[in-house]
Amino acid sequence: MTSLPPRSRATGRITLSDVAQAAGVSPITVSRALRGERAVDRALVERVQAAARTLGYVPDPAARALASQRSAHVTVLIPMLSNALFVDVFEAVQRSLRPAGYQTLMGVTHYNLDEEELLLREQLLQRPAGLLVTGLARSDAARTLMAQSRVPCVHLMEMSQAPGVYSVGFSQLEAGAEMTRHLLARGRRRIAFAAAQLDARTLQRLDGWRRELGAAGLYNPALEWLDPAPSSMALGARMFAQIMREQPGVDAVFFCNDDLAQGALLAALRLGIAVPGRVAVAGFNDLTGSDQMLPALTTVRTPRADIGTAAARMLLALMNGVAVASPCVDLGYELVVREST
Repeated sequence: MTSLPPRSRATGRITLSDVAQAAGVSPITVSRALRGERAVDRALVERVQAAARTLGYVPDPAARALASQRSAHVTVLIPMLSNALFVDVFEAVQRSLRPAGYQTLMGVTHYNLDEEELLLREQLLQRPAGLLVTGLARSDAARTLMAQSRVPCVHLMEMSQAPGVYSVGFSQLEAGAEMTRHLLARGRRRIAFAAAQLDARTLQRLDGWRRELGAAGLYNPALEWLDPAPSSMALGARMFAQIMREQPGVDAVFFCNDDLAQGALLAALRLGIAVPGRVAVAGFNDLTGSDQMLPALTTVRTPRADIGTAAARMLLALMNGVAVASPCVDLGYELVVREST
């Protein structure tokens, strides 16, 4: 049985040297073994890990940051926790980074560029090993902060071909266009676009809708229903009722997010409006429950978990100084046709 060495007099903590003494190796070997470096023999790694578990050793992140000029955490900035989309992204990121020894610290921007800038200032003071940020739209000051920090950064959910920018996502514009083409192919001619939050990605979907209806000679700005309020089922229900009341000729509504569309389907049931007989309803993101709606919701499935995983792996490469073969990764999307259209 491993004997317990005396604790550090200054802090009372078990130290790296204590683990080294218990395992019969040098402190640098312990450090390398616990970081998971491949050059360390597997049997030695197991011995070091066993000693660390027995002693209850917890690495000191402050000491590690001081030695490496970088912490062991990665900052992840997402817009909102109430949208399951970003929960899926964050969980995928965490699953990819933890085995590599990195902690994930989340910041929620609430779709506010000033709030994101403040979060960046706070986080960069902690010397994060890397940054994962949602989208490409941010303040000039935030861009300057990121550039001057030289912290490796990958952008999520959108793509950029700009030099020095790393991104993993899909074309929001083309996804919006494809859903619009689907509704046109189903014979719909007065297609409304209903959106909330009005962030950059939502507006790109709006541009796809505009482009396709314009090409078909059917674009009507009166059929844009844009509300800057947070997206929710309740808002979707209200928007649907308003559209049906004020634009009775509308034969399809393309909602920018599934929670809005789910609320619209529930409102249609209450109002006795047949879907898709009287009006088709479509959503975006294929959130949980969309396939269980009555009727089941037609939507665009976005690869949010895959985006989180791929972005984390790209960031790991950048943090380790490994060249990235493709700085812009397009993971695409999938049109999921169900009964609502």
